[in-house]
Amino acid sequence: MSLLEQIQHHFAVAIVRGADEIQALPAVQALYDGGIRVLELTASTPGIMGLIERVRAAMPADLIVGVGTVLDPETARAAILAGAQFILSPTVKPETIALTKRYGILSIPGAMTPTEILTAYELGADVVKVFPAGPLGVRYITDIHGPLPQIPLMPTGGIQLDNIGSYVRSGAAAAGVGNSLYSPAPVQDGAFLEELTQRARLYVEAVAAARS
Repeated sequence: MSLLEQIQHHFAVAIVRGADEIQALPAVQALYDGGIRVLELTASTPGIMGLIERVRAAMPADLIVGVGTVLDPETARAAILAGAQFILSPTVKPETIALTKRYGILSIPGAMTPTEILTAYELGADVVKVFPAGPLGVRYITDIHGPLPQIPLMPTGGIQLDNIGSYVRSGAAAAGVGNSLYSPAPVQDGAFLEELTQRARLYVEAVAAARS
């Protein structure tokens, strides 16, 4: 199974945003314990390149680790060299897509309109992140697949436990799950991490239920 097929299989991409270097690894472990197998660390995280290396070294090999909020090819290259397995961007930047593909890494740029989505795909995107998905809703994914059925879409923004199943059924390739799954707390104690694991498990179960 290719990396893209694995991401499509797991569907839920957990976004770890706002965690510091101390918080991030325990949060990643808690998400993994709940069944999450695809993770997005954000480039805005302090010390992100070292964090990528530590997560890749500490976690089992079946955890797929990507880096999001990548705004330029220089950041994409640094993240790839640190071990990122896919690169996500909030916008369509041709230079970032080209650099990512040059290294043989999955490129997931963000787009919103049909023109942006098609442009990203023609530039080499493996998946197009539909962002922000929240204001558009599930029906938008279905509608885009009408004229553009060949483009894998990853709605991000507004994905929650009560609608992720609808995005599975819409034909989306994956979905980025942010604050509704993980939001950093001032103190990440054992209770916080256990709750995070349980929440992750609910998302994994919701994806499975939507496919059954």
